[in-house]
Amino acid sequence: MRPEVPTWLEDIRDAANYILSVTQGKTMEAFAADRTLRQAVERSFEVIGEAMNRISRADPPTAEKLSGRQQIIGFRNVLIHGYDHIDVEIVWRIIQNRLPKLLQEVEDSLRGA
Repeated sequence: MRPEVPTWLEDIRDAANYILSVTQGKTMEAFAADRTLRQAVERSFEVIGEAMNRISRADPPTAEKLSGRQQIIGFRNVLIHGYDHIDVEIVWRIIQNRLPKLLQEVEDSLRGA
């Protein structure tokens, strides 16, 4: 693993933990109604996507251990370039259904670092 990859994995871990902590106990409706929360979560997803992009370029074998890496990078691009087309329900489903798995995979990769 290249020396900078653990730092990028830690960036993903930190952003994912932040998203999960600030959305814990919230409903999708509460999330949708809270602009500040949505923007903070979207920014954290941008960090996750950029870190994933860097890992993919610098260390493909490590990136391959992280499921959905292409979708994560694509989601980051939508958040940045298609900000006016963000579907809150999709963001919420990602938080609920995909982010915990990504966090576990990142933790596993960091333990192997």
